[in-house]
Amino acid sequence: MSVDVLVFGAGFTGTAVCEAARRLGRSTLGVVRSEESAEALRSKGLPATTESCEQVARERVGPETHAVVTFPASASGELAFAPLLGKARAVSYLSTTGVYGDLEGVIDDDTPLPEAPSPKYAAVLAAEAAFRGVGGAVLRSPGIYGPERGIHVRLARGDFRLSGDGSRFGSRIHVEDLAELLLASARTPGQTFVVGDLEPCRQADMVRWLCEHLKLPFPASAPLESVHETLRRNRRVDASHALARLGVTLRYPSYRSMFSP
Repeated sequence: MSVDVLVFGAGFTGTAVCEAARRLGRSTLGVVRSEESAEALRSKGLPATTESCEQVARERVGPETHAVVTFPASASGELAFAPLLGKARAVSYLSTTGVYGDLEGVIDDDTPLPEAPSPKYAAVLAAEAAFRGVGGAVLRSPGIYGPERGIHVRLARGDFRLSGDGSRFGSRIHVEDLAELLLASARTPGQTFVVGDLEPCRQADMVRWLCEHLKLPFPASAPLESVHETLRRNRRVDASHALARLGVTLRYPSYRSMFSP
């Protein structure tokens, strides 16, 4: 039996998609790899399965289904189910702004991709193409955060280090806003968007505000070469076109919004 919203890779973001769809009264099914992950979804009242993506695509995708892919699907063999989604009402694929490599400055929907992407991101671009090939919309996202994930959580744990002097710009998006954007992308088949919140900023500015608000000490710095590649980049996402085209008003337009009364 088909479902309204079928989420392949129902982890952090995929769970938020299922929850957003449920609030709209739609039936959902989350596809995960482990029984532990399935139980985590079921504990929230969300149906889940550990069946293979191919099996689920064959048996649970119908003409009313919105298939949402929230895992990279970039490893060998992971794209085998993509052609089976052609019978769905809509397909959405969650990609990453990592496909822009080390490009600095402002990026938007018209920003050209690197001519020679790394093997890692070449595989992600191949996945984008595969899902666009069955009418899928692609959303390229920066860092995703929420109540239980993000720099604020690492600061509270005491294991976050500032990237160099913290002067590099970065963008982010709250997981609930990303879920709304993924659902809205059902209306834009074959389109590719860059998404993010409305306040790209220097890392140090955000960390300073978080520390003051959460009453935490300002962290020490780490050499740029020692931090994760996503924290070394220096760019700002302009998501204005995506927000206008998808008709979504962000609930969390800034990292400050999550802590606002």
